[in-house]
Amino acid sequence: MAQSDYYLTARRFWKTVTDRDVTISESQLQLQLEAQKRLFNIFQAGNFYYIIFNMYKSELDFVDSNITNVLGYAPEEFTIALLLENIHPEDKPYFLNFEYRVVEFFKALPFEKVMKYKVQYDVRVKNKWNKYQRVLHQAVQLDYDEKNYYRTLSLHTDITHIKPEGTPCFSLIGLDDEPSYYNIQDANIITQSFDLFTKREREILKCIVEGKSSKAIAEELYISLHTVNAHRKNLLSKAAVKTPVELVRMAIREGWV
Repeated sequence: MAQSDYYLTARRFWKTVTDRDVTISESQLQLQLEAQKRLFNIFQAGNFYYIIFNMYKSELDFVDSNITNVLGYAPEEFTIALLLENIHPEDKPYFLNFEYRVVEFFKALPFEKVMKYKVQYDVRVKNKWNKYQRVLHQAVQLDYDEKNYYRTLSLHTDITHIKPEGTPCFSLIGLDDEPSYYNIQDANIITQSFDLFTKREREILKCIVEGKSSKAIAEELYISLHTVNAHRKNLLSKAAVKTPVELVRMAIREGWV
């Protein structure tokens, strides 16, 4: 499939969830961005940048200036077309499949549950210096109503140091006790995954992936250091790994966070 065909195919997916554009001011966009940043259940395991994607236009309404530190591109030169052009050829079919699954999932999702789901997948992207980096894409819906999805807020994190190789992984993460779908492999069926970890263990796993110490985790979650260490041991046991480094790599590979 030619590069332009990938872009046009992706646009057809996105067009199925919106039939019009809604114009908002830059100040309104910034308010939405800041509000969602606080609510966005994300982890930052490396250098990252934000983007706001306009579903109707298939264009970016906002690109965080930190993209220059991550991929080398200036915000004004970075577009969806450029992103697709620079996805590793082996990962482009995964990207299209993931985006198709995302669109179909949200089209079927009850309106009141839209804010309770985060999309997560990884692909390799060529940077300004012609080297591939593995980027973790995390996204939540930013601007939508009962009939249309207008804008998506995405966080792109460089996880090359954690997952230097391997197959792209796709997950749909439920927030506020909604079911999650981890490491979705089947292109046609999305089924609820067995949750290996408790809610508290998942909170601690997220902190571990972010590189936080046991003391910092205890302070953030208002629990004792002893409790944190007990949970860390349980996480290692359930994941069947021996070290925190192995735990982090598996968490990224399996889409657990």
